[in-house]
Amino acid sequence: MISKLFVAVVLFSFSLSVAGQTNGLSMPGEKRLQNIKQLTNGGENAEAYFSFDGKKLIFQSKRDGRQCDQIYTMNIDGSDVRMVSTGKGRTTCSYFQKNGKKIVYGSTHLAGDACPPAPDFSQGYVWAIYPSYDIFVANADGSKPKQLTKEAGYDAEATISPDGKKIVFTSTRDGDLDIYTMDINGKNVKRLTTELGYDGGPFFSPDGKQIVYRAFHPKTEAEIARYKDRLKNDLIEPNNFEIWVMNADGSNKRQITKLGAASFAPFFTPDGRSIIFSTNYFAKDPRKRNFELALINVDGTGLEQVTFNETFDGFPMFSPDGKKLVFASNRNAAKEGDTNVFIADWVK
Repeated sequence: MISKLFVAVVLFSFSLSVAGQTNGLSMPGEKRLQNIKQLTNGGENAEAYFSFDGKKLIFQSKRDGRQCDQIYTMNIDGSDVRMVSTGKGRTTCSYFQKNGKKIVYGSTHLAGDACPPAPDFSQGYVWAIYPSYDIFVANADGSKPKQLTKEAGYDAEATISPDGKKIVFTSTRDGDLDIYTMDINGKNVKRLTTELGYDGGPFFSPDGKQIVYRAFHPKTEAEIARYKDRLKNDLIEPNNFEIWVMNADGSNKRQITKLGAASFAPFFTPDGRSIIFSTNYFAKDPRKRNFELALINVDGTGLEQVTFNETFDGFPMFSPDGKKLVFASNRNAAKEGDTNVFIADWVK
């Protein structure tokens, strides 16, 4: 997902700090998390998502000397790590299908074996919206990858509905960054968002009736011109995202957060009443480089800080039974720049 690039820059620009750690894994104040375990060791590992039976995780990782992310699976204890993407191009945003026999993920490999170039940060911090990204389905072991999206432009950020019948994803096929759904086989594509700006990172609610996502909608003439200029060059500035929710058919859109911060990676709690997400709202440094996990009710009340790590925590997802939380963090990093996958027991 685009936000993985954000993590890399955050970690590159922020010196590693371990002040206040209790054991390298848990931090004072993290009352929601117990028995934290580190599942990966070294490199850049993020966006780990549970299989529907809760026994496996699928995630993206830059390791083994590769220059950009590939997709891997592992057991929830961190064992049996296997690469399941092609090993070519850049990949992002992977997810198991409900039957556990297939996976979906975004990849640029049809445009070439090499990693697409990193964005130019000379004019500020940006994410690259690679138009060569398409969404693929493959067997769970990575064999027989098949292209699902064939429209021109960026197609990625795919996740799957609880009933296993729908894929929700982000695309620029209509000239803006919007959210779409399609059947699990790639047919019957429907556009859900139309407001100018970035709408992305979508996930279904546990009952499949709602979708939570992150959004930035420029308002002033200057903001609109800047957004359009960046998008024309396949870029976006991720400095101010808010969390939104809509019905699964695209109706009843409502803004949940009004934090004026970079908030992303939202996911519903198992009861569907709250949303967990990552945000730099609590950051004390003026450059807002510290990201924490936070909870908020779906009506926008009850904001609660969940993690208290002094650098980065993000990409949270609950296990299907609601008992565990998986997330990415650079806590306990062996070296500056490491992001690892962690799993913890969730305390209600």
